[in-house]
Amino acid sequence: MDANEMSESLGPAAVFPLGAENDAYAAYFTGQSYLAPLTGPDDGVGVSNVTFEPGCRNNWHVHHGGGQILLVTGGHGFYQAWGEPARELKPGDVVSIPPEVKHWHGAAPDSWFAHVAIAVPAEGASNECL
Repeated sequence: MDANEMSESLGPAAVFPLGAENDAYAAYFTGQSYLAPLTGPDDGVGVSNVTFEPGCRNNWHVHHGGGQILLVTGGHGFYQAWGEPARELKPGDVVSIPPEVKHWHGAAPDSWFAHVAIAVPAEGASNECL
C-alpha cells in the first residue's frame, strides 16, 4: 500500500503527518510503525502521532511515574492492559493509561491504525520496554 492508500484508509487521521519509520524503537514493535513528534523536547509534554501498519503492535511496556493517553484518530486497533482482555479501538476512542500499568497497543491484522500518544508529565518519568 502506498502513502495515498494508507492516508485514505485512515481517513481524518491523515491530518497529522505520518512521520518517519520508527527505526529507533523497531526492536520493541512487531511490524512497521511511523513516528511524528507533534511537540518538541522543551514543550513540557511529549505528544506524537504514531501510525501502525496492519498487524503492527508494540511490545508490552510500562510508563513509570507518568502515564500515557492515547487519542485514536484512524483505522482499527487494540489496547490491552496486563491481566485484562484486549479492548478494540476505533477513531474517537480515548485510552487513559495510569502509571505502572503493563500494556501494549497496535493495529488490527487487516487495518492501518493511528493514535496521538500523550506522555503524562511527571518528575522522573520513564518508559520500560519489555
